[in-house]
Amino acid sequence: MECRVLSIQSHVVRGYVGNKSATFPLQVLGFEVDSINSVQFSNHTGYSHWKGQVLTAEELNVLYEGIKLNKVNHYDYILTGYSRDMSFLEMVVDIIQELKKANPSLVYVCDPVMGDQGAMYVPENLLPVYKDKVVPLADILTPNQFEAELLTGRKINTEDDAVEVMDLLHKMGPETVVLTSTDLPSKHGDQFLVALGSQKIVKPDGTNTNQKICMDIPKVDAVFVGTGDLFAAMLLAWTHHHPKDLKAACEKTVSVMHHVIKRTISYAHEMAGPGKRPSPAQLELRMVQSKADIENPAIVVEAKLLQKS
Repeated sequence: MECRVLSIQSHVVRGYVGNKSATFPLQVLGFEVDSINSVQFSNHTGYSHWKGQVLTAEELNVLYEGIKLNKVNHYDYILTGYSRDMSFLEMVVDIIQELKKANPSLVYVCDPVMGDQGAMYVPENLLPVYKDKVVPLADILTPNQFEAELLTGRKINTEDDAVEVMDLLHKMGPETVVLTSTDLPSKHGDQFLVALGSQKIVKPDGTNTNQKICMDIPKVDAVFVGTGDLFAAMLLAWTHHHPKDLKAACEKTVSVMHHVIKRTISYAHEMAGPGKRPSPAQLELRMVQSKADIENPAIVVEAKLLQKS
C-alpha cells in the first residue's frame, strides 16, 4: 500500500531544515511526500544573512483548496513542525480536522516547536493554540522537555516526573509521546542525554497497555539545525514499520540521527581545519551521504523498557 505524507514545514534553498530535513529521508524509506512550505528562505536563520518569503494562512488555504478541488486530498500521515504565526497554525488545525474526517485512520505527527532551555522562541499566543487545538489532534507528539513542561504546566526534575508528564500528554490526545531531550542525569555520565517515550496501545479485547522507554543518547559538541525535523520524520517512518513497538521505532530513529550527526561533524571538522570552529554552512546535515544509514540504520543506541502496564 502506498503511504502518503502531507508535510507542512519550512523550506530552505541551501541546507537542511524543515521540509528539506524530512522529505528526502521519508522518500528513501518509501513514502510519498507532499510538501507545503510554510516559509521559503535562502538558508536557515543561524547564518549571518538570510532572505525569503513567509506563507500566510490565506496562501496556505489556497494551496490546500487546489489539492481538494482535484480530489487528491487523501493522506495517511500529516507532519508539522515550526510555525510562528497564530493564524497559520489555526489554518493547519482546520486542514488536519478536515483530512481526519476524510480518513479517520490518518496519523498526525506533531513536533510542537516552541522553545528550548527555558526560553520560548515563538510568540506566546501560540501556546494556547497548541494546548487546546493542536495537541488534541496529534497521534504522535515529539516535544523536548521545555515544550512538554509548557503544555502540561508541570516541571520535570526526575524520571517519575517525566513519566507523569507523558501520561498527562496522553490524556490530552496523543497515543505516542517522545520527549526528545531532557535535562535528566544519565546513568552513563554527562556525555549522554536522556530521552523518554511512552506509547498507549489498545489491545484487541479493548484493554489498554502502555510501553514506556528510556534512552541514553551520546551528546555531540556542536549546534546542528534541522535535527529535530529529521527526528520527527524518522519517528513517523519507523513507527509506521513498528506500529506496536516504540522501543524498536525509537532505536532506529535515534540511530539514524547518530549516523547523520557523526558524518556531519567529521565532515565539518575536516572542512574547517584543525582548531577552527565549523561554520553553519559546514555543519549542514550530510543527508544525501547518509542514504544507506537512513534506509538501514545499524542500531547504536538501545532503549530500556521502563515499564509495561
